Amino acid sequence: MTSTLAAQPLLIALDVDGTILHHDGHLAPRVADAIRALDAVPQVTVVIATGRSLEATLPVMDALGLCTHGRPAVCSNGAVTLEIDEGAADGYRLVDVVTFDPAPAIELVRREMPHALIAVEDIGAGFKVSTNFPAGELWGQEKIVPLEELAAEPVTRVTFRDPYATSEEFTRLVERIGLHGVSYAVGYSAWLDLAPEGVSKASGLELVRRSLGVQPHRTVAVGDQRNDLEMLRWAALGVAMGQAPPEVVAAADEQTASVEEDGLAITLDRVLAEWV
Repeated sequence: MTSTLAAQPLLIALDVDGTILHHDGHLAPRVADAIRALDAVPQVTVVIATGRSLEATLPVMDALGLCTHGRPAVCSNGAVTLEIDEGAADGYRLVDVVTFDPAPAIELVRREMPHALIAVEDIGAGFKVSTNFPAGELWGQEKIVPLEELAAEPVTRVTFRDPYATSEEFTRLVERIGLHGVSYAVGYSAWLDLAPEGVSKASGLELVRRSLGVQPHRTVAVGDQRNDLEMLRWAALGVAMGQAPPEVVAAADEQTASVEEDGLAITLDRVLAEWV
């Protein structure tokens, strides 16, 4: 890496669960140190890009020292882009929010999986739900409402969850019924996230990249699940975690070690040495 190129702005986009954090929420000290070391470089901006809601993203940013004024973040799989604003009442401002009509998708999935739990995102508060989700799966307030209310207004995201099904069953369901007018991602558990059509972590990150004035060839992204596919393809260097499923590995430029082996730290240490 030449000194001229290394001095150019660099955007590092990081998934949270399974990349920064273990699936039990544990943050490895080595990973935290690697993130902070890169973020301390003046021309580097570390950006969280996650499927988590805004309420679930801010504590992770705070733990990593990323809640600094002007810092962007991409939440809800790209449907919500925020910027830390120390002068705002809630400590942030919404930069971009993309919504869609959830009613057709809710009707279609309910017809095929009548017992699935449903949640729609309520930005700044939590979720409206058909019934409570398993403990620890949703951040923020869970407000149980009638099905009609879940489908009544445009939303940023709809989540379907079946504690007794598998991710493979949800994948087959999506393939069988076809979902039009939305983007979707199936999680490592029986978890289906629907977002506005064309919206992904990549679309949110592209807004951030342009606002920061970062060139496309100076972008790095690391993730581990199907909702990271577009982000890994978008980045100049897309890195899949060691435990990522085959289609995620195929979308990436390379693969690092697993989250249990501090794979993110290994990658970030190399980026610090070779890209900065």
